[in-house]
Amino acid sequence: MTGAARPTHAPEASLTAVVAHGHRPAAGPRRAAVLARLTRAPALWGVVFGCLQAASPLGFPWLTPSAVHALGLTLIAAVYVGFSVADGRRTVIVVETGVASVFIVIAAVAVTGPVWLIVGGLAGHGLKDLWQHRTGFVANTRWWPSFCAVVDLVAATAIALMTMTHHGFPL
Repeated sequence: MTGAARPTHAPEASLTAVVAHGHRPAAGPRRAAVLARLTRAPALWGVVFGCLQAASPLGFPWLTPSAVHALGLTLIAAVYVGFSVADGRRTVIVVETGVASVFIVIAAVAVTGPVWLIVGGLAGHGLKDLWQHRTGFVANTRWWPSFCAVVDLVAATAIALMTMTHHGFPL
């Protein structure tokens, strides 16, 4: 842009900060456009990483596919513990650690249990991400919840389809 001054203040950043702290501006076309811009790219990358997550057992041939997916679920669950520590509020840390613990237990049982525990764990975490995206419970997660929700739901769907059609990995 020649001759035109760039704004020193990005409306997306201020809207994200406002939404992350639980204050929602009035609905309108501007807000909808900003929110769409904030979630479009993370969602598209979420599809890519969701497919990679579903195919991740190919990178670890010495482990069972269930073990690889279980390890992936524990890593996914632990990310919000890190976000909660960065947030700094004690209540948020306790809640996110408790939620992550539930997903870790599901993953541990899924190593030798039915594949549907992995599918349910990923889908459940995707729903948790959607809740985080809507509420902003953990501050400053910005684009992460929409990205992670898509990763989780794409991976859960792909693993479920591979299981139902008996194609793909012998889980």
